[in-house]
Amino acid sequence: MTVMETETTDSAGSKADSCASAPTAHPCPAGQDHYTISEVVAFIGLTAHTLRWYERIGLMTHIDRSHTGQRRYRNRDLDWLTFIGKLRLTGMPVADMVRYAELVREGDHTFTQRHELLEQTRRDVRTRITELQGTLAVLDYKINFYADARPAPERR
Repeated sequence: MTVMETETTDSAGSKADSCASAPTAHPCPAGQDHYTISEVVAFIGLTAHTLRWYERIGLMTHIDRSHTGQRRYRNRDLDWLTFIGKLRLTGMPVADMVRYAELVREGDHTFTQRHELLEQTRRDVRTRITELQGTLAVLDYKINFYADARPAPERR
């Protein structure tokens, strides 16, 4: 089993936290999802080195193995890797991603800590978006300045 959480509903109708982003189509249906590392590289776009590194640092745990010891990834692993990719895009430090993965493994009693970590990441992303919008405004101004300042073509 990986760090992947699944979305479930308990008897009281409460939803459990889900680490996966919105459901995506998987290359193989559940039960037939035994992907090699090279297949995961093709599906997800990470390198084999990165996948092994994720396993070493604790972002991916308990990857199934074939009888010959080759890694066999499941759909839940693809979902988790997709989520990790989204966290990377936010600029979340790897140490925070590892901490999040540890909290997931610790269980439901860490929901509050996971929520706080994601809330902080969202605040950081919003701050970066605001900074980038200011940067974009400066670029737009300069681009318009240079477009308006072009010398008229010479007439012959």
